[in-house]
Amino acid sequence: MRTLLALALPSLLAAQAPTNPTKGSGTVALKAARVIDGTGAAPIQNGVVVVTDDRIVSVGAAASVAIPAGARTVDLGNTTLLPGFIDAHTHVIGRALGDPDANDQGVRDVDAFGAILGVVNVRNTLLAGFTSIRNLGAANFDDIAMRKAINEGWVIGPRMQTAAHAIGITGGHCDENGYKPGLMDGDFKTGIADGPEQIRAAVRYQAKYGADVIKTCATGGVLSEGDAVGVPQYTYDELKALVDEATKLERKVAAHAHGTEGIKIAVRAGVSSIEHGSFLDEEGAKMMAERGTFLVPTLSAGEAAENAAKTGVLKGLRAEKALAAAQAMRKSIKYAIENKVPIALGTDAGVSHHGANGHEFTLMVQWGGMTPMQSIVAGTSNAAKLLGWDKNLGTLTTGKWADIVAVPGDPIADIKVMEKPVFVMKNGVVYKTPNGTPAM
Repeated sequence: MRTLLALALPSLLAAQAPTNPTKGSGTVALKAARVIDGTGAAPIQNGVVVVTDDRIVSVGAAASVAIPAGARTVDLGNTTLLPGFIDAHTHVIGRALGDPDANDQGVRDVDAFGAILGVVNVRNTLLAGFTSIRNLGAANFDDIAMRKAINEGWVIGPRMQTAAHAIGITGGHCDENGYKPGLMDGDFKTGIADGPEQIRAAVRYQAKYGADVIKTCATGGVLSEGDAVGVPQYTYDELKALVDEATKLERKVAAHAHGTEGIKIAVRAGVSSIEHGSFLDEEGAKMMAERGTFLVPTLSAGEAAENAAKTGVLKGLRAEKALAAAQAMRKSIKYAIENKVPIALGTDAGVSHHGANGHEFTLMVQWGGMTPMQSIVAGTSNAAKLLGWDKNLGTLTTGKWADIVAVPGDPIADIKVMEKPVFVMKNGVVYKTPNGTPAM
């Protein structure tokens, strides 16, 4: 019996090991009708990108790029090769807006359920061409667990930056409201913090358990109960304490901020990005531009919430807030563009659908008046700069990680093709081809 167990043990251990490769191997040359490198430069016609293992080794026109002997060549035809897309604002854990049980998931779903749903959400996100994301808030450190599962190859999904618990005031947008007293009470460990000292403790706690970025709620929100969408929720001193503590721990701060005054308070406090920025005015835009504060406009969330209000999914105050914020977003992004505020693509997926992240490119053009190239830069090199990953991501450049997406046709002529990627590579591993999705 011992002999049989000894013989069986290696095969049992192999069956329990991660099955998804996390790094490519070998050399492949990708050919396409055009290449857009993510820098904002004009497309390269008849382009080639050569990859060895998990790195890009050359990029250029077919006539000028030498393909190494023995390389596998993949001709993608009338497509455009681009850097892997980056979504700087997601919520991949748990139920999405429109799910009948979304409002009560915190009290009805067992803790592990949100992470299980997240496995589906991250897969859909990756297959939509988004090879990197920043997840801005999740309960129970589930996003930390998801990051680990992806990095180790247990599940497939995008490269992740994680925030763990978002930090906000008692009863504010980052809190869970509308329940009887005692049912959903939080503390600094779950991100509920009042005053500079509690806030510093909350930042330290999230960082201790793996948060890459600190998310805070500087104003009220659309989907939360009992707060006005634009009202400031932290004072300047509180936000300054949060930013100072995060900076000491080498973390950037992403501030959920809809209202005009709350945006300005957060910018003065030194946050790295304003999320949503629905009621941004020209003065606020100038402040952001002067300080290099990014706007992550999340137009997809605005559209999704607006549709939910119009169809009765959202009711009462939440519906009123959704309609007001969506209308304001159409103006705020224009203020940002006119004043040269750096813009990074973010969808707030979880409000909008996971896997429909590419629709944000379309909305940046349709709502914001951005050029197709500007929207592409927002979702590639600009987003990489915001995340601090631009050394390795965001452009098709020799030496960077091999995150490459192909879309049909020409996105400069029709930005909507960014919603329909036909080829997805992350770290040199192919997850999607025009002939179907490889079994992973």
